[in-house]
Amino acid sequence: MSFQQRQLVVVVDFGGQQAQLIARRIRALHVYSEVWPHNTAWERYQAVKPQALVVCGSTLGGEQLDSRVLELGIPVLEVSTAGLNPEDLKNFLFQVAGCRGDWSMANFIDEAVAEIKAQVGDATVICGLSGGIDSAVAAVLVHKAVGKQLTSIFVDQGLMRQGEAEEVVEVFGRQMQMQLVAVDARKRFLDALAGVADPEQKRKIIGTEFIRVFEAEARRLGDAAYLVQGTIYPDVIESGVGSALVKSHHNVGGLPEDLAFKLIEPLRELFKDEVREIAALLGLPDSIVHRQPFPGPGLGVRCLGEITAEKLAILRHADAIVTEEIKQAGLYRSIWQAFAVLPNVQTVGVSGERRTYAHLIAIRAVNSVDAMSAEWTHLPYELLERMAQRIVAEVDGVNRVVYDITAKPPGTIEWE
Repeated sequence: MSFQQRQLVVVVDFGGQQAQLIARRIRALHVYSEVWPHNTAWERYQAVKPQALVVCGSTLGGEQLDSRVLELGIPVLEVSTAGLNPEDLKNFLFQVAGCRGDWSMANFIDEAVAEIKAQVGDATVICGLSGGIDSAVAAVLVHKAVGKQLTSIFVDQGLMRQGEAEEVVEVFGRQMQMQLVAVDARKRFLDALAGVADPEQKRKIIGTEFIRVFEAEARRLGDAAYLVQGTIYPDVIESGVGSALVKSHHNVGGLPEDLAFKLIEPLRELFKDEVREIAALLGLPDSIVHRQPFPGPGLGVRCLGEITAEKLAILRHADAIVTEEIKQAGLYRSIWQAFAVLPNVQTVGVSGERRTYAHLIAIRAVNSVDAMSAEWTHLPYELLERMAQRIVAEVDGVNRVVYDITAKPPGTIEWE
């Protein structure tokens, strides 16, 4: 099935989290859905002619949906702030709007591969492969489409979790036999981030440095025409594309204006759980399929304040302990994310009979479906105690551990 033949249900967004949640519920019924801002131009509706509309809230500050949209004769379901009954949604989609219910990840793979082939032709492609689930699936999907035309570039920027750099080379370079170039850019990134404490500035620097490394490698490889990125739908939404800015993502808001490549973003319309489903269908190893989400800027946004090699070493060690204990407790696959944060805070402590003044480590564990909202995880006290005891005993320069129990909203999953 081509993209042109795919039925589309548009969720019209008048603000808030409800629109994204309803879009996910529609996709769960095997009907493709997108979220469009309430002020989307009438011409876009006219050109695309969606199968149906779901309008979340009729007004926002007196604003209304363009009346011309309703004149197109598209079935419309209005949803109040009280929510939507699942049976009412199913009845609207299949009985009123005549949806086929044929949207699936298997179909998506076929569509994406065909579109990538048509877009790329015989051009050369590079991919920024971080080792996370998003960039991994994007790389494998493009490799399935164009084969040896793709070279994946793994940039070790010094902001990864413990052991991840080595795993990327093993899995993609050896096991999956993809063309992989590993670049050691740790010093370059640390130099670029020296003295920078503002989180938005850090994100943009990290995004820009990634692109500059890719450009240098592309020239060395023969001037690639396309760059593959693992951008997913929540990245786009949170970066203010069609909604209010929550935070910039390095692969959305942090790209330099003079980008030398055309972008291929095969996952841009997918939520995280859909990406995992595709990963399994593409045969990625379990360690990648079920790896917990990791921000594009890596530990750079979990190391608050100025980033230094010493602080990254402390954070990496503490984070490895958190992950190890979560896995030993059998909770790794049931928790959306669990990780350590190094706030720019030092506290007074006691070691033996001596006073200490050392770093604080915060533990963050949350459950979510698509990262648009999240609840903090009620980890067992015994597990929290083990993690805290190990961190202060094994990680030099840490004397205190706290646990973050903030939901999203009002907080975000990451601290920066």
